[in-house]
Amino acid sequence: MITGMDYLERARRVFETEITEVSSVAARLDERFIQAVDLIKAAVERRNKVVVLGVGKSGHIGDKIAATLTSTGSTAVVLNSLNALHGDLGIVAEGDVVLALSQSGETQELLSILPAIVRFGLPVIAITGNTNSTLAKSAAVVLDVSVTQEACPLNLAPTSSTTAMLVLGDALAMVLLEARGFQKEDFAKFHPGGSLGRSLLLKVHQIMRPVADLAIISPDASVLEAIQAMTSHRAGAAVIVHQDGSLAGIFTHGDFARHFPEDPHIGSRPVGDFMTLQPITIQGDKLAAEVLQILERHRIDDLVVLDANKHPIGVVDSQDLTRLKVL
Repeated sequence: MITGMDYLERARRVFETEITEVSSVAARLDERFIQAVDLIKAAVERRNKVVVLGVGKSGHIGDKIAATLTSTGSTAVVLNSLNALHGDLGIVAEGDVVLALSQSGETQELLSILPAIVRFGLPVIAITGNTNSTLAKSAAVVLDVSVTQEACPLNLAPTSSTTAMLVLGDALAMVLLEARGFQKEDFAKFHPGGSLGRSLLLKVHQIMRPVADLAIISPDASVLEAIQAMTSHRAGAAVIVHQDGSLAGIFTHGDFARHFPEDPHIGSRPVGDFMTLQPITIQGDKLAAEVLQILERHRIDDLVVLDANKHPIGVVDSQDLTRLKVL
């Protein structure tokens, strides 16, 4: 029986054990990992898929790996080992690649499927902790996820071993993502729901305040006129434009607050004397997700949106992002 004060120590031991084992797997990566990536990449580029096999805890990890592959553009399906020999092999097609997970490499339910897989002529990538197993000997590529110690204090429950499988699966998916040139725009197509999907799918012009709602003035207008325009439009910034409509600068409530103590008569002065020249801007056809990065990186509240001619067409106010469910 352990006391409450021992819980944290034992929890940290689990972390340390799994980190050590995963690091060991990473150190063993070699050309076989490259071969696995190339096999999956070739299948996906042929518009084929990854067929994931696993039983028990390895099956649960296989579900996650398949989901990660699919969500990042490499189509993957899970083949239930128990049902495969009773018709589910119909999901397998010529040109697919098989990703088989088994720590022992001797799981009977999985091995029973291998002859059928061989008849399809599909390459098998084995993720196993036993490189001398029947599964490994049947595979075109073997990825070694052997561990010396489970995080389980009895060294019985799959813990370090399943974590190693999961991380290796993530590594395959992420390397494939980069190898195939998968971009944020592609990611957005597969994640349309929730705030993540909204921030990725929405374009800047869909979340900005349009020209009609902007406080737009010339550099010769007074600071007082700028404040009045901002107040009437309920805006936190005035967009300053030249006569040809191109952007000259931006003037915010913060600019007024900073300069007023130094010049109490600022209200009668031209706003062009106090505006921020060359403010941070963004194009209207960019993804809304980029707005979040820019606002955070530059610590600003208002972002001017420009068209192709560098003319202001709107402003993104950080206060609008929560209402629009982008944050």
